[in-house]
Amino acid sequence: MVWQQIYDPFDNPMLSTIMAAVPVVVMLVSLAFFHIKAHLAALLALGSALLISIFAFGMPANMAGSAALYGAANGLLPIGWIVLNIIFLHRLTTENGSFKVLQDSLARITDDRRLQLLLIAFCFGAFFEGAAGFGTPVAVTGAILIGLGFSPLAASGLALIANTAPVAFGALGTPIITLAKVTGLDEMELSMMVGRQLPFFSVIVPFWLIWAFAGWRKMLEIWPAILIAGVSFAIPQFLVSNYHGPMLVDVIAALISMACLTGFLKVWKPATVHTSAALSGRADNSRVDVDPDEKPSATFASDAKPAVMRAWMPWIILTVFVFAWGTQSFKNLFDTRPAIDPQTSSAKLDPQGKPMREANPIFAPTVTFTTIHQQIEKVPPVVPVAKTEDAVYKFNWFTSTGSGILLAAILGGLLMGYSIPQLLHHYLRTLWVVRYSLITIVAMLALGFLTRYSGLDATMGLAFAATGIFYPMFGTLLGWLGVALTGSDTASNVLFGGLQRVTAEQLGLSPVLMAAANSSGGVMGKMVDAQSIVVASTATRWYGHEGEILRYVFFHSVVLAILVGGLVTLQAYVAPFSHMVVGGN
Repeated sequence: MVWQQIYDPFDNPMLSTIMAAVPVVVMLVSLAFFHIKAHLAALLALGSALLISIFAFGMPANMAGSAALYGAANGLLPIGWIVLNIIFLHRLTTENGSFKVLQDSLARITDDRRLQLLLIAFCFGAFFEGAAGFGTPVAVTGAILIGLGFSPLAASGLALIANTAPVAFGALGTPIITLAKVTGLDEMELSMMVGRQLPFFSVIVPFWLIWAFAGWRKMLEIWPAILIAGVSFAIPQFLVSNYHGPMLVDVIAALISMACLTGFLKVWKPATVHTSAALSGRADNSRVDVDPDEKPSATFASDAKPAVMRAWMPWIILTVFVFAWGTQSFKNLFDTRPAIDPQTSSAKLDPQGKPMREANPIFAPTVTFTTIHQQIEKVPPVVPVAKTEDAVYKFNWFTSTGSGILLAAILGGLLMGYSIPQLLHHYLRTLWVVRYSLITIVAMLALGFLTRYSGLDATMGLAFAATGIFYPMFGTLLGWLGVALTGSDTASNVLFGGLQRVTAEQLGLSPVLMAAANSSGGVMGKMVDAQSIVVASTATRWYGHEGEILRYVFFHSVVLAILVGGLVTLQAYVAPFSHMVVGGN
């Protein structure tokens, strides 16, 4: 029997919204105020969501459990799989001693911590966001920053702040492509609209990043370099998104930004060099949690060119693998196979006469959660017409980004001189070290999927949609909420993209504008979602301090989201900005 979601079980929108928000409040309060470990906070939030879904919103218990399991599976793959394998690679390079050489080689480009932060967290991180997404950039840049001597709080928080402006075009444009599918709006128009919003923040975020790290005066000392990094990213971001499409926006913009900043630093140096790696203006006593089994030992001189090349080699291999694994053609090669008609034993053809493809059961087996697959129905006003939800888990074990990272780590490890037994030992040790982080990610994704299938998220979304003339602001914050809940701009677009279109049409606003605002506003929620914070704490080996990271980034996240909402409001109502809107009203 199909179960219809109920969005106002108490016949009181305010009370229903408060009840729907309880799991989110439990999570945030547990982390930020009661200093509860992240995995326990996530489990508490999941438990409260199960109780509220079943007893307040009337969701059948077996469906609630199945939705949570579906989310947990998605937590393990792709998210947990990425975290586990990037930490494995980082540990290999640390114990081998090559990470110290890489650190020294980066210092030769610039020994100014502010400029290192720009180059690594903003430029290099944007490349990994564009190529892979799903936590990869924070994991990689957080690990590099901690190796360069940044404090764990600085490395975690600043990696999260930097990983904002590129997010809407991450993973080769997946959030925008998905948004087009769920809303029925034109993909190119959505790409153009997001590309007319985020470039402003691609210029702002590098300034914000350095201000958050070193303070206002220290930021002004290097404003030319910050401007070069931001503008050289923002202009390609606008051009590619508006004239090519969403897939290669971040990759192209990041490469151009890295090249421009590196070239600029060859001819320009700051008047004073900032060498402190701690956060300015606040007590920062954060320290790396040292693994007793980890024994770094440099085996070659850091001043030799071959040594530098060997130090960079694992990360170059990682970049190549991550980029290849992120391409759709690579995924299609392994995840699908030619569809064969069993009666004629010939290839099936689509209406245009092209060969059809179907899921490959070897590389991408699927698991259907039959209890909830097409058994839960979203209803108006969340969607234009009633629609059942799918629940098919694609176990694309080989084409998952984490698998590419693992193969890169194994290849890099062998080239660094590790034996197979040594690699296995280090992998098992890494699995033990990140065990609580994996539990947290699994619980958080279980919570996110449960709120989606139970309708808790839609209840909160409808509260935002009831804001009338203020909807451009609150609709943008709805995107922020979606990412904060799910940890994914793509998932936020799936959750609220349809609601954004329906509400915009009811209010006479451009549906393209508000659907794009969901994605643009969502990028600022990326730094406060529990999944990203756990990735950051794990990458920087500052386990169990997720609450401190959350408290540090929360202000930055909310203020930047409000600024995005302000821009969207100007686009909606102020004539000089209305020409930036595509798609019409």
